[in-house]
Amino acid sequence: SLSSTSTSSNGNDNKKFKGDRPPCSPSRVLHLRKIPCDVTEAEVISLGLPFGKVTNLLMLKGKSQAFLEMASEEAAVTMVNYYTPVTPQLRSQPVYIQYSNHRELKTDNLPNQARAQAALQAVSAVQSGNLALPGAPSNEGTVLPGQSPVLRIIIENLFYPVTLEVLHQIFSKFGTVLKIITFTKNNQFQALLQYADPVNAHYAKMALDGQNIYNACCTLRIDFSKLTSLNVKYNNDKSRDFTRLDLPTGDGQPSLEPPMAAAFGAPGIISSPYAGAAGFAPAIGFPQATGLSVPAVPGALGPLTLTSSAVTGRMAIPGASGIPGNSVLLVTNLNPDLITPHGLFILFGVYGDVHRVKIMFNKKENALVQMADASQAQLAMNHLSGQRLYGKVLRATLSKHQSVQLPREGQEDQGLTKDFSNSPLHRFKKPGSKNFQNIFPPSATLHLSNIPPSVTMDDLKNLFTEAGCSVKAFKFFQKDRKMALIQLASVEEAIQALIELHNHDLGENHHLRVSFSKSTI
Repeated sequence: SLSSTSTSSNGNDNKKFKGDRPPCSPSRVLHLRKIPCDVTEAEVISLGLPFGKVTNLLMLKGKSQAFLEMASEEAAVTMVNYYTPVTPQLRSQPVYIQYSNHRELKTDNLPNQARAQAALQAVSAVQSGNLALPGAPSNEGTVLPGQSPVLRIIIENLFYPVTLEVLHQIFSKFGTVLKIITFTKNNQFQALLQYADPVNAHYAKMALDGQNIYNACCTLRIDFSKLTSLNVKYNNDKSRDFTRLDLPTGDGQPSLEPPMAAAFGAPGIISSPYAGAAGFAPAIGFPQATGLSVPAVPGALGPLTLTSSAVTGRMAIPGASGIPGNSVLLVTNLNPDLITPHGLFILFGVYGDVHRVKIMFNKKENALVQMADASQAQLAMNHLSGQRLYGKVLRATLSKHQSVQLPREGQEDQGLTKDFSNSPLHRFKKPGSKNFQNIFPPSATLHLSNIPPSVTMDDLKNLFTEAGCSVKAFKFFQKDRKMALIQLASVEEAIQALIELHNHDLGENHHLRVSFSKSTI
């Protein structure tokens, strides 16, 4: 419905919306269309925030368009991949994102740029944590936002029960949730939730504070906690430590230790860093859809939807279909010529311990992947659905199967079903393992570890080049030459390199460990 005059007037520009031109090559500048006329700069910036630093913004309100510049092309690619299956919304209106032809935004001499710069500065001040907050007691020094990875969540208007699983699912969209404790205090349902990284806590607070989980009720009020770490004794429906699957269930409510209880009682000393945080209303609304199915994706919320089942206290969140607690994923749209059970085991093994993999005998682009538990399945689904692998966009959803069956004796299988439950390559076997804190979305930069002293930069570069990758940058860790970062041309290339080279024998009894990195070089 865009007229040809609504974009720049070089005549053929209107073609770009008809879908008949090849999409632009990736750029760190993104072109946003159909943005509501009353939207604020901050709201547009908040679309990019979960994916990295936003370095510039140009609003063309008359044309309902904007250009958003990310700090790196990698961040822009992650953002576009994320919003491809799930259309983002501003003020409940769908917004369309594509790569811009511009490689960077030059806005120095443009009118009306002051507001955009002010909004960008406000965001970067919060991101770098140098914003002093009002209301902080002076004897403690200033409390900076984002210092603690722990959020304190109060749920108001509790019309329907909100379970620990629902909280885990909502907050996992912003990063790896390590621990949750729920409790009732002053007749209010509250929770403490710990992320692996304070930055994730910060984004979750910015995006979710003030949102309703269900339509018109169950409002989230979120503050940073004074605690920097939670101590969970029991894994049950009131508390859970997702890094320790070995904890006892205890019986009901865990008793709180005195320092914890004191922390619960402390008033929230951190007021919102924004004047009436509404200025940073989250970009993604919760439309009043019924049982809308949207793939669950990392970084932000798909719409949370209220269906009639919520009346019985259940919630319809897209991507949470299937049976609660299911650990089996259905993976579709695979490349049947290149995918193997071992390849899926290595890739999904980045997000949890894969017990079994079955590639469908009659339809080899589909596979079942059984993870150790439901939260690992959710994590793998959030991070991998929508990523490109061997030229196809992979889709992952919860399967209706509860487990993957091994073939019966004599049943033809061609080695398509494999049991990996005793594999030495599981990353999350040890409770409290460091690996739980190093779970990141697929990225073009890989973290390499377990490198023997004799292996040089050129050896590693050659290894990746021989695997068909183009190496853009390489860096050994200064303190520890057993580790390095290697940056490849694309996220897809990095995913394929991880599958091929994780556990590669480097000699001297060292097998290379490959993970996705949150850093760039």
